[in-house]
Amino acid sequence: MPNRDNWQGDVLRDLRGGAQPSAQGPEAQQPVPGPGVPAQGPDPAPPQRFPPHAAPQQAGAASYRNPAPRGLPQPSAPVVRTPDSRPVVDAKLAGVARKPRHGETFAARTVRAIRRTVSSSAAREVAEATRTAELLQQPVTTGRQIAVTSIRGGAGKSTVAALLGTTYAHYRQDPVLLVEADPALGSLPIRLGAETLRWTTGDVADIIEPHMSLLDITGYLVQLRDNAWLLPGSQGQIGAMLDTRSYERAMVALRRYFGVTVVDCETLPAEVARVALTASQARVLTTPATLDGIASTYAVLQWMQGLPPHVIGGTVVVLVEQAPRPGIDLAEAARTLQATGTSVHVLPYDRHLAADGPIRTELLAHSTRQTAARLAAEVFQFSQKRR
Repeated sequence: MPNRDNWQGDVLRDLRGGAQPSAQGPEAQQPVPGPGVPAQGPDPAPPQRFPPHAAPQQAGAASYRNPAPRGLPQPSAPVVRTPDSRPVVDAKLAGVARKPRHGETFAARTVRAIRRTVSSSAAREVAEATRTAELLQQPVTTGRQIAVTSIRGGAGKSTVAALLGTTYAHYRQDPVLLVEADPALGSLPIRLGAETLRWTTGDVADIIEPHMSLLDITGYLVQLRDNAWLLPGSQGQIGAMLDTRSYERAMVALRRYFGVTVVDCETLPAEVARVALTASQARVLTTPATLDGIASTYAVLQWMQGLPPHVIGGTVVVLVEQAPRPGIDLAEAARTLQATGTSVHVLPYDRHLAADGPIRTELLAHSTRQTAARLAAEVFQFSQKRR
């Protein structure tokens, strides 16, 4: 074993007289010659006794009483890998989508315009729109999180989430975030018109730091219209995973940057979806306007009645019409679901939404825009009641 006193002496000599590395290069370490003193080149560097990443930074007792073992590399900060940007829709499928249609036929729009001209409904519509806008523009003290989920796939979950997010972004002045907590090839990026994806919810959970500004955060998001942003759940790849710990870490960190966050969850009873529903201030449960869809939703609402009252009290059910003429009595279905203590909205059939492409608000049917605004206002009011 080497003599300890000799070893400590070597360390002290390195700390007191050894050349310290500089970020400005070796030239910046040379002294400036005085008058009459010829300039000299750099002295030969003394033998380096520590690896560069293990060298002591200060000459203090703590630097040499517990020195790092020689020759053993010390742990460094994890390196964040920048993922490649991927297109939302493969270029080979560019010709598959048809030209977007208006949600209403030309005849229906003409009839509605005539009715508004000859009746007094126009004033009532303006008054209702004004009240809705006032509700949607209320300030928030902390970011509101709204979770959208369903019992099964194909229930219009991503469509409703996109409608809510675009409605909030249109009416509000603070930033709005849409989070895709469904890594299983969700359709939210397509609905929002995103072209490319890079960072995902799982990636951002390991990156966000408390000292970051909104400008730093938005560098990892997909920018949308009207001060809205998207955080996708995957890059359109099969096998992407999102665990509850990563989801919670990302949502807690992002909450203070955005006034409203709309979360497109997995279908129930997925674990992340249950966590999202519990942590959110309001919940939206979508279901197709079919007999089996409503029966499944009714069973879930009955189960939710056994939970704390704020759970079902802050839940809104959306019946999504997926055909022009549903085969059930929607009014009776809504009354049955409302008996459980929840609120119910009917999203009418819309030709533009039925195409499953990017949502363009100017092409939505008038009734669809009205329903989206009313739904967004009521859900936002529910979210304001719970801190």
